[in-house]
Amino acid sequence: MPAFIWYIIGSIALLTIVVYFVQEKFIFKPEKLHRDFEFKYDVPFRELFFDISPGVSINGLHFSRPEPKGLILYFHGNTRSIKGWARYAKDFYRYDYDVVLIDYRGFGKSTGKRTEKNMLADVQFVYDELARKYPEDHLIVYGRSMGSGFAAKLASENNPRYLILDAPYYSFRKVVERFLPLLPIRFVLRFHLRTDKWMKLVKCHTYIIHGTRDLLIPLRHSERLQQIDPNKITLIRIKGGGHNNLPSFSEYHNFIRDILKY
Repeated sequence: MPAFIWYIIGSIALLTIVVYFVQEKFIFKPEKLHRDFEFKYDVPFRELFFDISPGVSINGLHFSRPEPKGLILYFHGNTRSIKGWARYAKDFYRYDYDVVLIDYRGFGKSTGKRTEKNMLADVQFVYDELARKYPEDHLIVYGRSMGSGFAAKLASENNPRYLILDAPYYSFRKVVERFLPLLPIRFVLRFHLRTDKWMKLVKCHTYIIHGTRDLLIPLRHSERLQQIDPNKITLIRIKGGGHNNLPSFSEYHNFIRDILKY
């Protein structure tokens, strides 16, 4: 075998090993906050801490309304912290819904080692705590980008009123493979977040919102998700929308209003 072939094989093998051990740095881009950081917003809210286990605490924010119609549990994308994501809460509480946002392990003030199993257990723990105060038929689960996987998993094992997915992926592995096509990603990736698998088990109606010009997670991901059950999955296309700018489109807010008004 020619030497350059061995060189290519060796390079791919080395890159595969590197990706396995450093993938978290590429997948997660958290903003970390000191425990004593003080959140400030001009609407009523309170800070939450969900104590999962010794040394593991999930931080959240609860934006409240005097007489809420229900609660939106919001799972954000793979960057920043709830300090910045909280600005999207207004898109929901303006329609008289309470909103809870949480940070994943290692984001903001949340603590604990990240594994897919642990993170999925965390969101279920949070859901269970909220379901003590809100009937499930008044709970709506919202997942944005990476958060769509956590949202779909929750909806597959519980009975919320609706599931809303914002720029979701069909399979997290498919997203990664677009950027690392030569690597055996299915064997290397430690975070699979099988939205495609969990969507088959979701019993409530699902609304998917996706931009037609999303270059990070193309629209075809949502189109494939809708095909899982077209009668229970409504796909809303935002013409010209990208991955991070859907709230800048009036169509986005119109659809949110129409979903929440019932």
